[in-house]
Amino acid sequence: MSSDTSASGATAAHGPTALRQDGVAARAAQLTKAFGEGETQVTALDSVDIDIPRGRLTAIMGPSGSGKSTLMHCLAGLDTVTAGRVWIAGTEITRLKDKELTKLRRDNIGFIFQAFNLLPTLTALENITLPTDIAGRRPDAEWVRQVVAALGLQDRLRHRPAELSGGQQQRVACARALAARPEIIFADEPTGNLDSRAGAEVLAFLRRSVDTLGQTVVMVTHDPVAASYAHRVVFLVDGRIVDEMDAPTSERVLERMKRFDASQG
Repeated sequence: MSSDTSASGATAAHGPTALRQDGVAARAAQLTKAFGEGETQVTALDSVDIDIPRGRLTAIMGPSGSGKSTLMHCLAGLDTVTAGRVWIAGTEITRLKDKELTKLRRDNIGFIFQAFNLLPTLTALENITLPTDIAGRRPDAEWVRQVVAALGLQDRLRHRPAELSGGQQQRVACARALAARPEIIFADEPTGNLDSRAGAEVLAFLRRSVDTLGQTVVMVTHDPVAASYAHRVVFLVDGRIVDEMDAPTSERVLERMKRFDASQG
């Protein structure tokens, strides 16, 4: 949470040029998202200010209905905002037209979801390079090799998804997200469909991709163990950032979540 970021500050001192100078991969200022109208309107995000630093793994946590997935979708340009501004890679995405936004997402953002979203007719390698192929660009072969090696997928590249375990499929999805060397990767409950061992492997890679490959990752999770792999945890309650924690452990995160649950109860 950016305690020194106001709506006017984000417009002036924290504009696109500053994003590249101050090590911020993404920023939201006074971000508000509401669903419905009139008496049925529900505010999912309420004037959120947040900076996502480069080269770190940030976890977003909160009780069910806190707005954590909505925040990720708005930061990633997957959903429109009701009010406020969002920047990615020095560009304010809340002012882009659909075609421009699609290009920015393709060139600067990687996605990892709970569902693996692999094409069943393609091999693992073809799934990994699919985004760059669609964009009409040749993937960086050396970079893809590094990513594949880091994920231990060297012997699985010719296999199709049906021939892979769930953990292997999610590792292919991770490799696909990294293949184009995006500015930032958004991971929405990336271990939700995995057993504890496979989940730990994916989480360890996400942290390693930051520490050794220089990526920036934002992960939405409800799991304190998953959050413990992050450099920082941001906590949402009722659409507002209420706390954050550096160098989290699963025990500290769980205790903090229990306090939020008790206050809501």
